[in-house]
Amino acid sequence: MPLHPYETHLARVAQAGEHAPWTPADGPLPALYLSHGAPPLFEDPAWMAELFAWARSLPRPRAVLIVSAHWEEAPLAISSSAAHVTPVYDFGGFDPMYYRMRYDTPEAGALARRVLGALSGENVHETGRGLDHGAWVPLKVMYPEADIPVLQLSLPTADPTTLLGLGAKLRALREEGVLVIGSGFTTHGLPFLTREAITGGPAPGWSRQFDAWAAEALARGDVDTLAAYRDRAPGMPYAHPTVEHFTPLFVTLGASTDPEGPREATIDGFWWGLSKRSFAAA
Repeated sequence: MPLHPYETHLARVAQAGEHAPWTPADGPLPALYLSHGAPPLFEDPAWMAELFAWARSLPRPRAVLIVSAHWEEAPLAISSSAAHVTPVYDFGGFDPMYYRMRYDTPEAGALARRVLGALSGENVHETGRGLDHGAWVPLKVMYPEADIPVLQLSLPTADPTTLLGLGAKLRALREEGVLVIGSGFTTHGLPFLTREAITGGPAPGWSRQFDAWAAEALARGDVDTLAAYRDRAPGMPYAHPTVEHFTPLFVTLGASTDPEGPREATIDGFWWGLSKRSFAAA
């Protein structure tokens, strides 16, 4: 019986060699915005290879703080800092194997204290919640050893200005070897996908148009245009009938040293007709 693609991925990971850990001499880690994928990401060898290569191009972080489209909660909250917390299986209709997957990361109490310190003045509390699939699915590909402390921060609003400010409060964490990630999807018009797009045909026009618009605005560092996406972006509202998969981008930009710096994609292309555009913001 052939190996599952994720098992093949793990075999490649085992041959990748040691991952050099972050040290202060490396300087601040970048903040990332990544299009995260659903459980079928584990069936896409090319995308898994891209994500793993991206992780290995960076020093191994001391910890990961991730904001996912799949946890909208205000006031701000962080996930459980305990070790080996059961992940949230917030998806439906997939193979039963994906509901048995785990991502058992170490205790993250030190990271929780540091995040709470960075967010001093905010109303923020720790919960018993595990990581949702916007967090554990891509991280299980990027850091499959699950040996890095991880916390998830809730997405408290859809307002770009507020999220840029939230990201700015997290900026100093990057100087301590914490990888700050906004996890969403550059386009996410699931209700409007066609069978043709899902089975490998051309991406829908609304997805391609929004992606090209976002790429151009990011290349210019035009945060104001990006923040006005509801009114200015072609392909709306089909590209984002709800906006939670785009708004983590503003946390990433806010956490960067220069939110208005030009950004080029680390990963692009389409999956099921949705834009995989992902980038690093130093």
